[in-house]
Amino acid sequence: MAAQFRQSAQQEASSSSSEQHVVKPEVPCDACTGTRLKALKSCLVCLESYCETHLEPHLTRAGLKKHQLIDPVENLEGRMCVKHDKLLELFCKTDQVCVCMICSVSEHKTHDVVPLKEGYEGKKAELGKTDAEIQLMIQKRRLKIQEMNRSVELSKEGADREIADGVQVFTALKESVERSQAELIDTIKEKQRETEEQAESFIRELEQEISELRKRSSEVEQLSRSEDQLHLLQSFTSLSAAPPTKNWTEVRVHPSYEGSVRRAVTQLEETLSKQMKKRLEVELKRVQQYEVDVTLDPDTAHPYLILSDDGKQVNWGDVKKNLPNNPERFNNCANVLAKQSFSSGRFYCEVQVKGKTKWDLGVVRKSINRKGNISLSPQNGYWTIMLRNENEYKACAVPRVGLSLKSQPEKVGVFVDYEEGLVSFYDVDAAALIYSFTGCCFKEKLYPFFSPCDNDGGKNSAPLIISPVNHTE
Repeated sequence: MAAQFRQSAQQEASSSSSEQHVVKPEVPCDACTGTRLKALKSCLVCLESYCETHLEPHLTRAGLKKHQLIDPVENLEGRMCVKHDKLLELFCKTDQVCVCMICSVSEHKTHDVVPLKEGYEGKKAELGKTDAEIQLMIQKRRLKIQEMNRSVELSKEGADREIADGVQVFTALKESVERSQAELIDTIKEKQRETEEQAESFIRELEQEISELRKRSSEVEQLSRSEDQLHLLQSFTSLSAAPPTKNWTEVRVHPSYEGSVRRAVTQLEETLSKQMKKRLEVELKRVQQYEVDVTLDPDTAHPYLILSDDGKQVNWGDVKKNLPNNPERFNNCANVLAKQSFSSGRFYCEVQVKGKTKWDLGVVRKSINRKGNISLSPQNGYWTIMLRNENEYKACAVPRVGLSLKSQPEKVGVFVDYEEGLVSFYDVDAAALIYSFTGCCFKEKLYPFFSPCDNDGGKNSAPLIISPVNHTE
């Protein structure tokens, strides 16, 4: 960035130098007749401009040598006092105007009047200071442009990474859906084929029995027509016996593919859940890269809170300490802030909450109210989640959001992206997202916030512990 700034500064200096060498418009000689030559000097006494030839008298004659010569300028009348028709050779610092000698002893008699040269040098010095300030402002803005360009590059890299991850996840999901769909269709078709084969077997058996029964019906019909009494009586016994058939009353052809879609969707949900878990593991590892070293600030701790010597643990004590009620200290709620604050970028820390029945965690803005009863909400400058009654988790939004977690977190990760306006909480061990505040508008410093709450009759005596991130997992 420094090299880029030097290059741009050199280019600007080169541009300024070229601008300084722009040829000024020529001033014609007032003494020439006919073709007027270029003037070399202007006389503030004669109020005329002279070329080399007509300037000679001012350089040789004693009376004219005393005249004040300057580089040629146009509109010499503008250098005369319109009121007294005298040369403007003084500067009134009081009124910030050029004046003549008569003005200095009349209208400006009591004012701070200095020679024109002194006023010129003073204003030139001011212009130099102004220019230096402008150059500094330009430098800061160039650096800000470079910073923004770099942020855009980083944002693009992040966007490309997210797109790649998203494409990978959805490609795998799409393949899983197509595979599950193909398997579902094959399963249903196979079961339909089995059902058709079973039905065909039953039908063949039924048709065989129908054939046998028709044969028996024909024999019965012939015997019933017989007029031979002896033959009918002798044959009746064999014909009246039960035909060789089975009872088909309870026989059914049941399609066995019911529930196949439900089972396929359940399997797909399991696959999606696995993909989401992998995605969250990747996301958690990425935010863990923004780990910061956080320690508790004793000047903000409620008098009942006990802080460890290293500033990494806090729990409720039984004795209220005699501490000064400074503006930074919480005097009614069991809260404490970190010493470290953040006003840009991303940061992450992990807090062990194992063994506790209630706690509050999150981040807060610098200007929060720290006295009396406090309502945790983004509107009041608190972006937090809480645990109550051992297993009731809530996000402290308005209204409160109940959180349904598959497991009770033993370690909670807190991640903040200041520019993105994002505050996310993770179950570190389960690599699961607990809750995210999105679309936040941060304008102040943010401080990590901790509340171990009271002892809950001894059930909540475990401390909150700021833990280092385990990057090897």
